[in-house]
This record gives sequence, C-alpha cells and structure tokens, in this order.
Amino acid sequence: MATIEPSRTDPFLPSGRPFTIDDLLEIPDDGNRYELFNGSLLVSPAPSRVHQRVVYRLQRLLDDALPPDLEPVATINMRVSEKDYYIPDLVVLPMDLPDSDGLMHSPKDMLLAVEVGSPSTKMRDEDLKVKAYAKAGIPFYWRVEPDEGPALYVYELNGDRYKPPTTYKAGAVTELSKPFRMSFDLAQLTD
Repeated sequence: MATIEPSRTDPFLPSGRPFTIDDLLEIPDDGNRYELFNGSLLVSPAPSRVHQRVVYRLQRLLDDALPPDLEPVATINMRVSEKDYYIPDLVVLPMDLPDSDGLMHSPKDMLLAVEVGSPSTKMRDEDLKVKAYAKAGIPFYWRVEPDEGPALYVYELNGDRYKPPTTYKAGAVTELSKPFRMSFDLAQLTD
C-alpha cells in the first residue's frame, strides 16, 4: 500500500526568489554556518577542532602584533548587501567602532578578513571569497590552509581586485609589513 506523506513548507525557505538576510535570520540555529552569495545560501558545518585551534592562535598572534587602535575579532556577521552576507573566521577592526553597532558589520570597517580553510570551504575561500571580499573593498584578505603545512596566502587590494597572493609556508619566519608589522612561524598555528 502506498502512502502519501503530508507536504511541509518551511517558513524560512523562500519560494522562487533569492534568499535575503531577513530569510537567513529566520533559520533556526542548528550548529551550521549560513552565508549568502548573491542570494544563494551557502552552508558549512561547524568548524573542526584544528580549524578552531588555528583561528584561536592566529587571533592571539594578531592581538599581540596589532597597534593599539586595531583589534582582531572572530566570526562576525558581515553584511555586504541584502543578498550578500558572510561570516569571516577573523577580521581586524578599528578599536573606536561603537560596541553598540548591532548584529551586522560593514566591510568598510574591516582592514583585514581571514578565512581558515577546511575541506568543506576550500574552493569557496580560494575563489568566491577572494572575489566577494575584493568587491566589498576589504583592503587585505588572508587565507590560511592548515593542510598545507600550514600555508598563508596574503591578498592585497588593487583597485577592485586583489593582486595575486603572496604565499608563506611553515618552517620559516613569516615577515609581514602590511597592513601592519608582524612576524611569526606559521607552524605556531598548528603545533
């Protein structure tokens, strides 16, 4: 005997139109990370332990290296437009931003956005985020790939695009002068 299951419509799924930030805010918290790219929903699982370790250690290194007028902040909501919304792993913001700036942050306030790669986000971080963050006008983008030793890819904005990245590998001291002075061995992020 065949049965017909009752149909169910989810109140947070838009019908025949792009997702918006308002739609996104209706999705129940299920441990996944939801982002929007031109109205398309991007879903990532909760980060792995290695991913979290890299984010935490890099945030500590940034905190020690940054001038007093800047601070590193993890996993903030970045609203680019009604249909473009991202959650970078780390950003660097000016300290003088008001603490009551609400749920969403503007990319115009960000000096640096950082993504730590994982198998589920690698292609997104290498292509989509490079283009999206450049279009949003974020001056610097760092992509950390833990599976590569780790490796750091540093992108600098040139007009409306990033220049090809400079790559740094673990095992030698990485010396950065832009957007601030910083030196460390990438191995510190995973060892």
